[in-house]
Amino acid sequence: MRRLLASVALIFALSPALCVAAETPAQIDDEILPPVFVETLLELPDDAAQAARSGKRLLLYFGQAGCPYCKELLQTNFTQKAIADKAARYFLPIALNIFGDREITWFDGKVRSEKEFARYLKVQFTPTLLLLDEKGGIIARINGYYPPHRFSAALDYSAQRLEGTLSFAEHMKRVPQTGASATLNEQTFFVKPPFDLARKPGGKPLAVLFETRHCAPCDELHKEGFKRDKTRLAMTRFDVARFSLSGREALITPDGRSTNAAAWGRQLGISYTPSVVFFDDRGREVFRLEAYLRPFHFASAFEYVGSGAYRKEPEFQRFLQNKAGRMKESGEKLELWK
Repeated sequence: MRRLLASVALIFALSPALCVAAETPAQIDDEILPPVFVETLLELPDDAAQAARSGKRLLLYFGQAGCPYCKELLQTNFTQKAIADKAARYFLPIALNIFGDREITWFDGKVRSEKEFARYLKVQFTPTLLLLDEKGGIIARINGYYPPHRFSAALDYSAQRLEGTLSFAEHMKRVPQTGASATLNEQTFFVKPPFDLARKPGGKPLAVLFETRHCAPCDELHKEGFKRDKTRLAMTRFDVARFSLSGREALITPDGRSTNAAAWGRQLGISYTPSVVFFDDRGREVFRLEAYLRPFHFASAFEYVGSGAYRKEPEFQRFLQNKAGRMKESGEKLELWK
């Protein structure tokens, strides 16, 4: 039986993308582990066989408590829907604590603790990810943090079964070094600190955007979604706040609680970036978007909540169908993708 893993790992940084193994035991933190990871009995030959029956392979992640690059991997890379979907489709991802004591059975039949297993496989840094073939052969080792576009390409090496045609190093040489923006995009209409987001009856509803750095869909949202006149018009009915999924900004939630951005994101169960969570004038969540939609759908989400249509029509897709029908009847051009 598989359930969400309750172990994640990592410590202080020594290089721009690696953390060196610490001297103290790792702490377990089950709040930041993305839902794509699963817990197993850690009998890896059995796990590999089960994965193979679904056309998948094992992906082993080694981490330790406190490592900022492990946190970046989990909160930036694995919150991007394309990466999460790829990991779920092609892999059985298992997270391991580099200083843990759970017992692991390897393909040689021997049982080792997590920390013994990490030493056996010569895992010196966190994060380290190993891509395995069906027989437990290590076909690629990802040492340190890769930004999302390079990390996604690294997963492709196993997902596309490329190990028989070129080396992992040769494959990664073909991947462009540049990717999405390393900083968050700003907008003039974002709520400024201090972030008191508490709502009052009769006041404006609230839209809260959660993003991360190195997020191509987030960049597209700012470049396309927020630039459209219809989106801007629909947004005038809202207060709009934006937070990084790993942010530490203090805030007051719509229902009046004190917390910070990262903790609130975990409480809300934000799994993808960008995500937009809508709250009514009483501080209640009424709708959310998880992953960026094209401009028509993005603007329509603000219309759906801002107009109060969600109260009468609980199905967003039906709201969209009715809106599209009215546009066609009036002769207005309907662009669902552009």
